[in-house]
Amino acid sequence: MSMTINRQLPLPSELKAEYPLSPGVKALKAARDREIREVFEGKSHKFLVIVGPCSADLEDAVLDYVTKLAGVQERVKEKLVLIPRVYTNKPRTTGEGYKGMLHQPSPDKAPDLLGGIIAIRKMHIRVMEECGLTSADEMLYPENRSYLDDLLSYEAVGARSVENQQHRLTASGMDIPVGMKNPTSGDLSVMLNSVQAAQASHTFLYRGCDVTTSGNPLAHTILRGGVDKYGICVPNYHYEDLMRLWELYGKRELENPAAIVDANHSNSNKKYREQIRIVSEVLHSRNYNPEVKALVKGVMIESYLEEGNQEIDCRRVYGKSITDPCLGWKDTEKLLLSIAEKC
Repeated sequence: MSMTINRQLPLPSELKAEYPLSPGVKALKAARDREIREVFEGKSHKFLVIVGPCSADLEDAVLDYVTKLAGVQERVKEKLVLIPRVYTNKPRTTGEGYKGMLHQPSPDKAPDLLGGIIAIRKMHIRVMEECGLTSADEMLYPENRSYLDDLLSYEAVGARSVENQQHRLTASGMDIPVGMKNPTSGDLSVMLNSVQAAQASHTFLYRGCDVTTSGNPLAHTILRGGVDKYGICVPNYHYEDLMRLWELYGKRELENPAAIVDANHSNSNKKYREQIRIVSEVLHSRNYNPEVKALVKGVMIESYLEEGNQEIDCRRVYGKSITDPCLGWKDTEKLLLSIAEKC
């Protein structure tokens, strides 16, 4: 094969032993998982907000951001559950560009997979220890999630991965909510097929083992808009889109029908400030129709310390995205408090 083995990486069990969780952090994780699960099961009427940088590129900046988020969580805890986006993998449409902290713990340096898996585990642990929150990450590489599966409270399967069989089968063995995004084409049936697959039991090959999963009843949909054959963004967060999804759910025997609305990506055409308006419209739709309120469990927002984005170079602004543009902290805090008022 045209492949060079650079080094043998440690097993997930070895890395977990080297960077373990304290009993207190394990208890925090269990409590957070239970709180989030109850939202998807309809036992809690709290609203989920999955919010944070497009990509977690710098540990200290991410921790500063999540520390601010934890302060807001305390203020809105009766209405909202805030889940920090700590995304350590970055899918690239053409394969070029920064692929996330897993690949490059230092964005301006060469790939270092060993350094990367250590860096992302340490960062997720710091979020729990220092901020009292548990994170969301994207399952871009299914076999890599074993390095983090004791840390995360939410995972998403992206638009480019949602049709992949290994992602669907791995999701069926997870015990936390996993959101299936609609593909870049916007096809809702593909997204629902993935939810159906993830909620079922499967036997397959995983990390060299023959495994059988029990199915994940918390698998659900994420609406992120699509792109038509002319490259034009087609949003799917409007009232009519939410009602259509509710009707499609009704035609399938799926557990815990639920949707998260991604306010950025093709819903906003990456015009990051549009996220404020989009979230407001989604909340209006929820308050207008009880069926939409039962379906839409939360929103996903891209934000960081500083608004916009920047190139990767030595003059980088601290806390500003090096991938997609994000809301800044001031607008984010204002938006989160507004969401709490409207829920």
